[in-house]
Amino acid sequence: MKLIPIILICFFCSLSAQNVLPLDTLKLKEAKDMLADDYGNLYIYKNKDFSLTKYDSLGKQIGKMMLTVPFKIQSVQNPLSVPLFSENAQELKLVDQNLNEIQRIDFKQKFGFIRMAYAEDLQQLWLLDDSMKRLIQYNFRNETTINSYPFDASFDDLVDLLVFENKVYILTRKSLKVYTLKFEKLFETPLENGKRFRRENEFILIITNNSILKYVPEKELVKIFEDPDAQIVDKNTLSFFEIKANNLYLYNLENNKEKKQQTEPESEQKSTEKPMEQSTEKPIEKTEENSKVEPVEKSADNTLEKLIQDTSDVQASGI
Repeated sequence: MKLIPIILICFFCSLSAQNVLPLDTLKLKEAKDMLADDYGNLYIYKNKDFSLTKYDSLGKQIGKMMLTVPFKIQSVQNPLSVPLFSENAQELKLVDQNLNEIQRIDFKQKFGFIRMAYAEDLQQLWLLDDSMKRLIQYNFRNETTINSYPFDASFDDLVDLLVFENKVYILTRKSLKVYTLKFEKLFETPLENGKRFRRENEFILIITNNSILKYVPEKELVKIFEDPDAQIVDKNTLSFFEIKANNLYLYNLENNKEKKQQTEPESEQKSTEKPMEQSTEKPIEKTEENSKVEPVEKSADNTLEKLIQDTSDVQASGI
């Protein structure tokens, strides 16, 4: 009997592209941020008590952390090692699938003031040292500095950092900036309410309060999801997630692709109809030309009649 509610939930979820997930509204009411991993687990961060709670797709709590200072959740794409960075504490924590701390990296003893940290993998960090104005590549397993690059810029409103393929992505409260490791600016565009980066293979995504954008290298940002009424949005490999009116919604990526494919034949039909419209206009143009020629022919006939009349008048006068 316990399986019947689960079967019904799966059935109704398959009927709609927008699914309401079974998570208590009280758990979402004070959520400051929300992330989703590829297993459908949800991570809810509350700034009120600095708590991070993990739930499965049915709303069951898996783990919970009570933090003493604000932490930024970088990514949950690897749920076995989730990096959390605190600018206040000047440290980075790694937690496991149950939100148990597995490692802590303290920056105070070795560096200046770290404005932002980015965990590239299970060994390397990229650190933006604001006091030394340098970008540091650091192996935290053996505590060695691999590289250090001059990065003389003020990022007081810095929100997130990502380094990929020798490019440095800087997200601030009002813009996105892309640099080389030599601090050469490649791209900059205004962007409001940016929250964090998400990398999916070679693609760089930007998560904002109510939209998700994809970065087209050195060209533009393209919106792939948006809901002006959403409080928080996120995505994993298969779905978009949003919190709206203290409810959690899921949107399937496959359904969005099908909608785009359905609109493509309509655009093709419109393009094939254009030559037909042009062909119907040509006879109209010809009739207009004919109507313009008719007055010319009438004026020629009148001139001939007048010439004959003048000739007869001359003969009558005996000339």
